Amino acid sequence: MLRLAAFAVTSALAAAAAGPLPPLPLAGLLTAPDRLTIAMTDTGNPRLDREYRLECDPAGGDHPQREQACARLEHLSQEGRNPFAPVSDRQICTMQYGGPATARITGTWHGQKVDATFRRTNGCEISRWDELEPLLPSGRS
Repeated sequence: MLRLAAFAVTSALAAAAAGPLPPLPLAGLLTAPDRLTIAMTDTGNPRLDREYRLECDPAGGDHPQREQACARLEHLSQEGRNPFAPVSDRQICTMQYGGPATARITGTWHGQKVDATFRRTNGCEISRWDELEPLLPSGRS
């Protein structure tokens, strides 16, 4: 009985000396992975008019520039910007036309649902599209 008591005291002291256990990595388990689908239409290039998958952290999917696309999205996020935010209704935009290309991005980014459409219908929308290059292909000629 004395040995059992000594063992219990020794075990308790050893656990206390070791300090608290490190936190479990639950953050990655509780949030949805960064996974996006990019559907491209009317780009003028039949090879680009298709659907791409992009996964980040780690980079994956069939997007042709997945590492660079993930890095661009992460850079914009670190600047505190939402890469998928629409152009404000109050924004004054130049009336230039960048072509009929359309991209719809759906999925999850940093735990948030994404459902954004990009077009090149005016100066603000062209800038918004170009900001996401290489996630979206260059619209420059």
